[in-house]
Amino acid sequence: MRVDLDDEGAVPASLPRFQRAVVQSRRLSRLTYLTGAMGVIGLVVSLFVDLFSPNSLWTAVLTNSAASLLLLAAALQSAHVVSQWRAGIIAPASAEAASDDEALLHVEEQGWYDRVLGRISGAGTSMVGQVGLPVFWLAGWTLLSLVSIGLIWNLALAGSNVGLVGNMVGGLLLLIGFALLVLERQFGNESEASWPEAEQLAQITKVAIATLLVTAFCLFFSSVDRVWPARLAVLIGLLPGLVAVELLVRALLSVFSPRNERLEPRLIANSFVAGLLRWPPRPLLALQNELHNRFGIDLRQIWAFTYMRRAFLPVLAVIVGLGWLLSGVHEIPMQGRGIYERFGKPVEVLEPGLHAGLPWPFGTVLALENGVVHELATSVAEGAGAEQTLDPAEGPPPAIANRLWDATHINDKSQVIASGSGAKQSFQIVNMDVRFVYRIGLTDEAALAATYNSADIPSLIRSTASRVLVHDFASHTLDELLGEQRNDLAADIGDAVQRDLKKLDSGVEILATVVESIHPPAGAANAYHAVQAAQISAQALIARERGAAADQANVAQLHASMAHDQAAATSREVMATAQGADLRFSAEQQGYAKAGRAFLLEQYFSQLTQGLTHAKLLVLDHRLGGTSAPTIDLRSFTLPVDPAASTQSADQPSAE
Repeated sequence: MRVDLDDEGAVPASLPRFQRAVVQSRRLSRLTYLTGAMGVIGLVVSLFVDLFSPNSLWTAVLTNSAASLLLLAAALQSAHVVSQWRAGIIAPASAEAASDDEALLHVEEQGWYDRVLGRISGAGTSMVGQVGLPVFWLAGWTLLSLVSIGLIWNLALAGSNVGLVGNMVGGLLLLIGFALLVLERQFGNESEASWPEAEQLAQITKVAIATLLVTAFCLFFSSVDRVWPARLAVLIGLLPGLVAVELLVRALLSVFSPRNERLEPRLIANSFVAGLLRWPPRPLLALQNELHNRFGIDLRQIWAFTYMRRAFLPVLAVIVGLGWLLSGVHEIPMQGRGIYERFGKPVEVLEPGLHAGLPWPFGTVLALENGVVHELATSVAEGAGAEQTLDPAEGPPPAIANRLWDATHINDKSQVIASGSGAKQSFQIVNMDVRFVYRIGLTDEAALAATYNSADIPSLIRSTASRVLVHDFASHTLDELLGEQRNDLAADIGDAVQRDLKKLDSGVEILATVVESIHPPAGAANAYHAVQAAQISAQALIARERGAAADQANVAQLHASMAHDQAAATSREVMATAQGADLRFSAEQQGYAKAGRAFLLEQYFSQLTQGLTHAKLLVLDHRLGGTSAPTIDLRSFTLPVDPAASTQSADQPSAE
């Protein structure tokens, strides 16, 4: 309900909310300071606790309680503004007019610099006056509460033992909650005519009461073994958080609705979420009243809504009944099986598909694997299941990738084996990594045995395998284990483990046994490495000498082959030369026998021609002309005749 003032600023004196405005304003002012101070103290204490003990239950308890008190203080302050406006309306305005005249006279006496600052301040004051300073206060308190709840939000809190201090703080929170309950009852007893904002203040007070009660309940039941009190202490922050979000949105939207001093203001801290905390719950009551007041629409006069309200409970009962009956229908996936229990007794093993039975809790189905293969190591180090950081693909390999014997691996298990040195008997220790590939048997008997005869199948296999390994390896030495075939050793281990599991009626089927590695422990790795290094060095030296001998033999064989080939080639050349000389001699002998001296003359000229091939000679034979002497015409001769001789012959007449 809002009231507009007349031209003279008068208001009817018969309105009760204006008559009690002064008393309400004083009361709301005191309550605002008190709840705000408690909220700030709670936040400060929570901050100090978080500095010394982060991720503690105390941080969640104190922060959520302080946030709810700050929201209550913000709502009380918003209601105080409305009551203060009503109290100011019924008070005389003469003092205000006098103060305005004095302010105008003071402005006229100021300089230009003071006037500029005054205009800037006046612009800011005008904006704050139009929006309203309480809007900024409401937005600030709600934002502080929302940020505080967001900072402590952690659903991974572990349980803690708060001891006697927790009980004392829980009692203090209950005491504050009782005081707020008294305040809520006082707000609830106020009529709408005398105090319209009392109902909304009562609802927000319920938010603070609920938060304090739940946090005190968490402190009383908190222990190291219980996790739910810590989680509940964090989750209860959703209630004041939702209220804070709603009030913050309302404060931001109120900026677009400027204030009018002649119009009665409304309570901004009006929360729909807080209005749900009533019994019986009426989530649509506010919407119904708003539609009726603003648009004249009365949902109670609509037959459809009336019928829906009457038929809601029967329809809900039918839906719940159908849902309960459908709980007897079970779907078994393709990779699974199910054991159907009727009144707690196993009846049959269900195959994949849809199956119908009695509804819960008379008939239940226990899920079971159907042929899923698992791999199990005989030993897992502590912390092996913890989350590990992934190494970068381009970076160096992780330490776990080192498979040398001087590195400890999470799946290695130490075993005591036999040892013999001369005539003495002793023992040795080796590390081995043995893995078993198993599955639950495919028969119905195996499924029932795996479900009801074994509480933890991996632990059963691991303990059985440890017993078998200790028994089998007690009679083996290190040389036998390292020299024996891995497949035979794995087959013997797998058969022994399968026999023991069958005796225990575990329903487990061992598919394969893999011996990843057998080696001395990390402490004896250096000594065993030295023995291996000596053996490897001896073998390498033998191979090196054999290679050198083979190299020398090959070189000698190469040299002998080259000498033999060279001698054969030389003898062949000598023989060919001798044969050629023999043929030439035979031919010359035959030519001489046939031609006589003419053959000798031809041979003479042939040899002479060959010998004088590159000589500059002119051969004359006086016997060619018979009785007459030879005549030479020097004019027909060119080089290589002597040039000097040629010039001299040109100056003299030729002779015949």
